[in-house]
Amino acid sequence: MEVIPAIDLLAGQAVRLYQGDYAQAEQVAADPVEQAKAWAAQGATRLHVVDLDGAKRGDPVNLSIIKRIVHQVPIPVQVGGGIRSIERAQQLIDLGVDRVIVGTLAAEEPTLLAAMTKALPGRIWVGIDARQGQVATRGWVRTTPLLATDLVRQVGEQGAAGIIYTDIHRDGTLAGPNVEQLRAILSISALPVIASGGISSLTDLLALLSLPGLAGAILGKALYSGAIQLKEALRAVGPGRWQDIPPENGSQWA
Repeated sequence: MEVIPAIDLLAGQAVRLYQGDYAQAEQVAADPVEQAKAWAAQGATRLHVVDLDGAKRGDPVNLSIIKRIVHQVPIPVQVGGGIRSIERAQQLIDLGVDRVIVGTLAAEEPTLLAAMTKALPGRIWVGIDARQGQVATRGWVRTTPLLATDLVRQVGEQGAAGIIYTDIHRDGTLAGPNVEQLRAILSISALPVIASGGISSLTDLLALLSLPGLAGAILGKALYSGAIQLKEALRAVGPGRWQDIPPENGSQWA
């Protein structure tokens, strides 16, 4: 299971939200690029970057920061937030982004999602963000009647490469992941699934590790608060990789 640090961009800074509430944004790093380099130096194998400004606006806002992150870290970067056209998805891939994550588009424009996955095969993942099992869109501002489980089935038929499932009520709370809902998602998904929201300890990570088919876990507040140390998390879920983690200073990526 892959452990993936999150970097959420708001007004040019790295922040964490509480239950998706923009009014409760907490700055965790003044320079997102330096933070990205730090996670890479500590052994991260992938970064999860979300353009929160873009998610609300409906079009990416922090492209310059995303470009710098992609060019200055030696690991794959997946990006979401406001990507609602094939042209924007292609632009991000041209910048060097490995995976493009779409959310609102998947829920509101399924035909466009199918066209996007056909145009960019293997590169489009769907972010399914849910409140009490119902899909939220437009930067988590709007909760739809659509059930997360129904959207899982739908995007699988439309050619998505994978799913990132976020429980919004758990996100930023350190209350633990919604294992029951994740188990339900995994039971119906033919796609790889990455979990996000509420992970607070190595115990939580090990609980997720026991879920058959879970491809990864995204860590945000737990890392920034110090509740989890990235190196310890990597050792917990991938014992064979510990000896390969690079030195602390990360000077080779400066």
